[in-house]
Amino acid sequence: MLDVFDHVGVAVSDLDGSLPFYELAFAQLGYGEPYRGDWFYEWEDLAIGQAGDDRPATRNLHIALVAPSRDAVDAWWQAMTAAGYPDDGAPGPRPQYSPTYYGAFVRDPDGNSVEAVHRGEPRVGENRIDHLWIRVGDLAETRLFYETVAPTVGLHVRDGSPTRFHVTSGGRSFALVREDPVTENVHLAFPAPDLSAVEAFHRGALDAGFRDNGGPGERPEYHSGYYGAFVLDPDGNNVEAVFHDRG
Repeated sequence: MLDVFDHVGVAVSDLDGSLPFYELAFAQLGYGEPYRGDWFYEWEDLAIGQAGDDRPATRNLHIALVAPSRDAVDAWWQAMTAAGYPDDGAPGPRPQYSPTYYGAFVRDPDGNSVEAVHRGEPRVGENRIDHLWIRVGDLAETRLFYETVAPTVGLHVRDGSPTRFHVTSGGRSFALVREDPVTENVHLAFPAPDLSAVEAFHRGALDAGFRDNGGPGERPEYHSGYYGAFVLDPDGNNVEAVFHDRG
């Protein structure tokens, strides 16, 4: 089973200023050093990169990172707030989400909400992201977008409430919620099982009237065998399907 994210890209207004935040956030949860690219840093499924004129900073996003225990959530929040990052919610149970949900929240240098969460059961795999919370301008149009593209990459659209829905796979998820201010300039890349799934993702989105942001093809600037396609969601976020041809 493919997991929900291949990677999530966050554009930051000041890479030198944001890097210490994310290095501390990941290190406190026991994750290693990031992969260092020419213009980005990547911790498995989360990458940060310098914003620019053609790639504005990501705003109004919520990112939840997997924590191994409740004690780890407590220590994470204490370390982040001690380092001067703004508190956005002290450690504690959040039974409104699930009976075993335990989280803590801070703000990154661009004001995005970042959380450490433990759900009471072990999480397997290499992914660091537990879930995202993405605010949208038009819930019905956003749902149509995901109902169009999600099946092509093995994802499932699930109801949440009248004001939100979820996209799920592999035990992780992200939520789309009708709420202001709208999330801006986040990049979501979904893993595809083969080249044809990437092509179906792109073709389905365009046939449904959504906007092209880069047709199916090799992207050797990322690595040999990187085959991706890009479209824009109704709020202009860059959404990708990618197949890594390692053979």
